[in-house]
This record gives sequence, structure tokens and C-alpha cells, in this order.
Amino acid sequence: MTTGVKICGLTTPETLDVALDGGARFVGAVIFEKSPRHLEPLEAASLFERARRRANVVAVVVDPGDRLLTEIGLMLRPNFIQLHGSETPARAEEVRRLTGAGIIKALPIRSAEDFGAADEWAPFADHLMFDAKPPEGADLPGGVGASFDWSLLAGHIRKGGAFKNPWFLAGGLNPENVAEAIRISGAPLVDVSSGVESAPGVKDPALIAAFLKAARS
Repeated sequence: MTTGVKICGLTTPETLDVALDGGARFVGAVIFEKSPRHLEPLEAASLFERARRRANVVAVVVDPGDRLLTEIGLMLRPNFIQLHGSETPARAEEVRRLTGAGIIKALPIRSAEDFGAADEWAPFADHLMFDAKPPEGADLPGGVGASFDWSLLAGHIRKGGAFKNPWFLAGGLNPENVAEAIRISGAPLVDVSSGVESAPGVKDPALIAAFLKAARS
């Protein structure tokens, strides 16, 4: 089965169209003011309307408040909310209620012990995302180009670890390494943001197309 791809942090019609035309299964809008990829909910709604019925629209948030979630639900109407902060499973249930969207929960990974959170989250998330823990002192919880040992995922599964739904591999992926990352980890879904940028927050259409092609290979 072909690995599904999420292109995250899209901010322009040109790059969104390249992602859609290249077969991205998920496209992400980052709604987090500290991120160089930040869009306001109304901006995101205007841009991602062109993705309806072509891909799953994902709103990426970090410890969002109820007001922001309500705006996202009403304006953007995403298929999924990606929780990228310190949210709890109970909070995820509130997010689902406020937005009507499915839940993707990003879990930071550095060592095998970090997979312990996956068991806690499995009943509450439609998809889990295994992302690299950011470097010490980083201002952002993701999208910083860091990666982790991909063989940890394959090892976790071999030891009896299982995930209810298809999961995402994220962190440090780019067109040059994504095929190898898929081979090593067995990832059914992959997520990329900074790995297809020419500068922080600036997506490169050629890199997006190359990533999608490499992931399919």
C-alpha cells in the first residue's frame, strides 16, 4: 500500500495546489502564533476551501483555548485537529466536541520509553503522530527539522506494540530521506513541513513535488 502523505504548514495557493495535484492525502494549516507558518482561522478557511473533497484538511494547534477552537470549527471546518502541545486525552474529547473534527495527537519521541504515551492516547485519537522531541530551548514543539531513530518504531511493533489506526512518522523528513524512513519504520503515513521549505515558513513547490514522489516510491 502506498504511504499517505501530509504536507503541513501550507500558506499559499500555489504550494497547496502542488500538494493536492501531487496526491497529498492530508494538508495542514498551522494555527499557532509562534510558528512562521501561522495563519489566522479566517485566512486558513479562505485558503483551504480549495482542498475540500480532494484531501483531509488538518488544523495544527498547540494547547488551544475554547474560543480559538470554536473559531476553527466554524470557519475552517477541518477534518482533523492536530494537537501538538501538552493536551490530555480528556482535553482531546473536548476538542472533538467543540470542533466536530477528528483528532491527530503528536507525541514527541527520543527513546523507546517515549512510546508509553501511545497506549494512553490510543482510545482517544484517530491517528497518532510520532515526532522528534525538539532540541532543548526550542520555541516550537515541531517543525524544526529534528529527527529521531526511525528503527525505534519498528522495534516497538516487533515487541508487541500496536496502534489502533494508521500512524504518522514526522520529524526531519525531506525528499532525500523519506523513502528510507518509510522502509525502516514501516510508517503508513508521513508528515513533512520544514523539509520542503527554502526558508522557515516558505514552502518550495519543487521540494513538495519531490517529497510526494519519493514517498510514493
